[in-house]
Amino acid sequence: MSKFITRNIPNAITSCNLFCGCIASYMAFQSNYRLAMLFIVLGAVFDFFDGMTARLLKVSSPIGKELDSLADNITFGLAPSAIVFSLFKEVCVPAFISEISAYIPYCAFIISVFSALRLAKFNLDERQTTSFIGMPTPANALFWSSFAIFVNENPIMLQSLNALYLLLLVFIMSGLLVSELPMFSLKFKNLSWNSNKIRYIFLAISILLLIFYGLNGVAAVIVWYIILSAITCKKL
Repeated sequence: MSKFITRNIPNAITSCNLFCGCIASYMAFQSNYRLAMLFIVLGAVFDFFDGMTARLLKVSSPIGKELDSLADNITFGLAPSAIVFSLFKEVCVPAFISEISAYIPYCAFIISVFSALRLAKFNLDERQTTSFIGMPTPANALFWSSFAIFVNENPIMLQSLNALYLLLLVFIMSGLLVSELPMFSLKFKNLSWNSNKIRYIFLAISILLLIFYGLNGVAAVIVWYIILSAITCKKL
């Protein structure tokens, strides 16, 4: 009995990630972006600890890997898609595409498709042990949740952002998910400056962005992460 419980602890944690993703998706459809972001963050915490727990308990299993990808695509794929779907309904639509305005929000689910492709690629790509190739799905989900809060709570931004700009951003972020751009991870093998210079610079600027901009700063942190990865990709 104890072995059965121990073997399923990581899967239970992964299921908590999935549960958070479902709630985040519901909150997103209700345009409650702050709660959606909260449950995405909680899902990311569970996602971090399920793998760590599996390694500590030495109970990694094929079903755990499959469940992890499923949970990740709900929390970091469907949830941000739901956020963007709701956001599409709030931004203005140019007059020349007004006839198809009712269908444009469904383009948000492109994020879910590319997130699934990203996760499948990650599971098979042996190059991504110490760094990433393409943007991680949690980073993409955090970007969209923070961006939605910023737009929704700033009337000027809400009025100036139109559906075409938002659609372009959907394509850019989706493309980054499956791109070949090397992106650093925050895994520290040691604390030396030479080995972790990029990570320390990233964290220092990120802390400042979060201090000055709060939740809105999360989107800026993700943009900073993308830019810094692009600049330093040859060193990764």
